[in-house]
Amino acid sequence: MRDTGRRSFIQGLAGVSAAGMLGAAWPARASTQAWPARPIRLVVTFPPGGSSDIVARVLAPALAEKLGQSVVIDNKPGAGSSIGAQIVAHSANDGYTLLVSNSAALSIAPSLLQSPGYDPLRSFEHLAYIGAVPTVFAVHPSVPANSLSELVSWIKEQPAPVPFGSGGAASVGHLVGEQFAQTLKLSMEHVPYRGAGPMRADLLSGHIKLAIDALPQNIALHKQGRLKLLALTSPRRVAQAPSVPSVAELGLAQLVSENFVGISAPAGLPRALAERIAGAVRQISARPEFAQTLEAQGFVTRDMESKAFTRLIADQHLAWGDIAKKTGAKL
Repeated sequence: MRDTGRRSFIQGLAGVSAAGMLGAAWPARASTQAWPARPIRLVVTFPPGGSSDIVARVLAPALAEKLGQSVVIDNKPGAGSSIGAQIVAHSANDGYTLLVSNSAALSIAPSLLQSPGYDPLRSFEHLAYIGAVPTVFAVHPSVPANSLSELVSWIKEQPAPVPFGSGGAASVGHLVGEQFAQTLKLSMEHVPYRGAGPMRADLLSGHIKLAIDALPQNIALHKQGRLKLLALTSPRRVAQAPSVPSVAELGLAQLVSENFVGISAPAGLPRALAERIAGAVRQISARPEFAQTLEAQGFVTRDMESKAFTRLIADQHLAWGDIAKKTGAKL
């Protein structure tokens, strides 16, 4: 029933009339000089606690100060991040509704949904890349594995498919887990959660034993001995977790993947607004204190022009689409 409800919601959003969209967008073009005259909404496609939410909460106050207008975070999770993405895609292109764009919403979900209700490229203006985080293989301390190879052996010994949790269907963790299972011929079953927070609570309690999650929220838990981190889906180790090997050094370079986070807006955003928003986000991202705050949590920040960010999304969409087909992953 929940899946049916989600599909109905998606179809309802997709059915917004072109006339209604144009009618909402028209005043935006006439008022760009006065922007921002009211609060700006920053839509996060996951519940609080995930990587996108972390970025939003660090960015929002800095953006509000720079623009002289409040920035409100609006968490809209569901349907593999597609609900939040659709809300933004069908919002007025007036600069007052922005998307905290990420790999799940723009690179993965469109390949897993028959009718996503938006196009990852044509439905948005991709304004500013902020950074990316690798995912990590995290296990409960009760699991008798201290390396990825030992985890593989343990999974093979289990009499039933081993559940693995992720922050949600269509998340990077979901696809990496499916690819991991297929590559090594492991019997695993995906357990999607409505966000990394509730998933991590179940992992810490031992309700599930294995999760594939973004690195930032797991660093402190690893240091406290509450979780074991066995491998990062990065090309090399990261300074924030130097003891955790990368999948590349373990001979599984095909699992290298990162979840990007950036800022996007509805398609048709006036160029003056696009340049202003992109410039503001890039200037904030270049501040040492901003970068250090995110990097301390496992993010790798990087400056990128809008065109390069759009190309990255296009490349990721093709790559993740291919993985989705090979693994048979579905929403």
